[in-house]
Amino acid sequence: MLVNQITPVSLGSYQLESPLFQAALSGYSDYPMRVIAAKLGAAYTLCEVMIDRMIVQSKQGKQHAMMYCHQDEFPVGGQLMGSEPEEFGPAAQRLVEAGFDVIDINFGCPVKKVMSRCRGGYHLGQPEVALEIVSRVRDVVPDHIPVTLKMRRGIDDTAESEDNFFRIFDGAYERGLAAITVHGRTVHQKYVGPSNWEFLKKVKQHAGTKTVIGSGDLFSPQACIDMLRVTQVDGVSIARGAIGNPWIFEQTAELLKGQLISPPDIYEQRAVITEHFEIARDFYGEKKVCNTMRKFGIFYSELHPQRTAVRDAFIAVKTAEQWLKVLEQWYGNNSPGEFPPVKEPNPLSVETPT
Repeated sequence: MLVNQITPVSLGSYQLESPLFQAALSGYSDYPMRVIAAKLGAAYTLCEVMIDRMIVQSKQGKQHAMMYCHQDEFPVGGQLMGSEPEEFGPAAQRLVEAGFDVIDINFGCPVKKVMSRCRGGYHLGQPEVALEIVSRVRDVVPDHIPVTLKMRRGIDDTAESEDNFFRIFDGAYERGLAAITVHGRTVHQKYVGPSNWEFLKKVKQHAGTKTVIGSGDLFSPQACIDMLRVTQVDGVSIARGAIGNPWIFEQTAELLKGQLISPPDIYEQRAVITEHFEIARDFYGEKKVCNTMRKFGIFYSELHPQRTAVRDAFIAVKTAEQWLKVLEQWYGNNSPGEFPPVKEPNPLSVETPT
């Protein structure tokens, strides 16, 4: 990846316009969030992760909100997580029928509840089972629909864990997967400590021309560019850094072109928040929209110069009318916005790759 250049990324049969993806985010990356992200420069978005058993056992003809996707957000991926290999195939078929353009398998979630149920990152410790899951999904998904995988760099920092990682990584490509996203933390790390970009660099060198997407510590446009530069991965999957800050996609694209960036002003923020709210209201209905949007308002407030007061105002909202009054009160007069607080940069971001 060259600085001052936006490089398209191959995802199976799809040629994506840029290397900037929105990750699957439990509780967040629903249809309204994905639409906003795509409008502001995300070349590819993923829905929040779904449990295979729940998909298979849901009533036929009943479209769960999490399974909803629309042709206007092409391409969009559906992400699967589960414990039993035999349940992945039928669940993948249901996601294909729902209209998802890509099927993604989650071997990365480190949450205690997920691990205790032998899902997500648990599979990184059992390569044979993990690869059986990969085979079952790829075998039932039509050839033209890419199947991808999300991994962490292992269960822990042991040599055995790294060996297991590469057994799954190589085996997944051998079974026809189009791309693999790698998060630079171990499962045991959860979200504590830095993402190991040096490992991502090693993985990409190992993969050669195969598509590898990097993940971890992407909270600013500069961090996204640093990951592309340091690790040479083909693309970046922006997760928590995109919640309430969909501008991170277009700002990263501008930086890649060598342009200066600035945070969206108050009127720009109001326009996007209003559109997000209206899409969510149409999708969830008047009664549910505020509960759904409150968590986004907390993150949107971080771009406002009076972020604490705005955050508290969004938290207090109970009706759609009150939500609109918050926008009128706090976003009614234009002024410069602020970049959201950024986590400490990854130490590798200052190094030059060899």
